[in-house]
This record gives sequence, C-alpha cells and structure tokens, in this order.
Amino acid sequence: MNDQLLMENMLLLLKSTTEVYVHGTLEASNKNIHTVIKNGLDDILNMQYDLYNKMTEYGWYQIQNIDTKAIKQTLKKLQNKN
Repeated sequence: MNDQLLMENMLLLLKSTTEVYVHGTLEASNKNIHTVIKNGLDDILNMQYDLYNKMTEYGWYQIQNIDTKAIKQTLKKLQNKN
C-alpha cells in the first residue's frame, strides 16, 4: 500500500468517525458526556483538517474551482423543480 492510498483511507476513516461523534454529541444525555464527546469531535476535525492539508500539499487531493455560471445553472434547475 502506498502513502497516497494509506492517507486516502485514513481520511475516509476520519470522515466516518466524525459522523459518529456528531451524533454522539447531539444525543448526549448530560452536559459532561456532551463535553467529552464534543472534545473528541474537535480532535477528529483537527486531524481531518491536517490530513486534508497534507494531501493537498502533495497534490493527492485535487481541488476543483467551480465556475460561477455552473453554480447559477444548478441553482436555477433546483429552483425550477419546486
């Protein structure tokens, strides 16, 4: 397994773990539990952000700029469906 694939897998794992922490924070039964889970969520988000930045630095996570015209066209299509 190469470094890029390993980092992609780690990023996916962090993203799915984030979902668990979000739900845990929302469903916490008391303030102490909420605080502990929220702190864990903050840690996971920081790890995800750092990993994302490192992958972007290596060119392994490509960022695409979307044309404003394409955004407006998509919004118009969505508005017409209602």
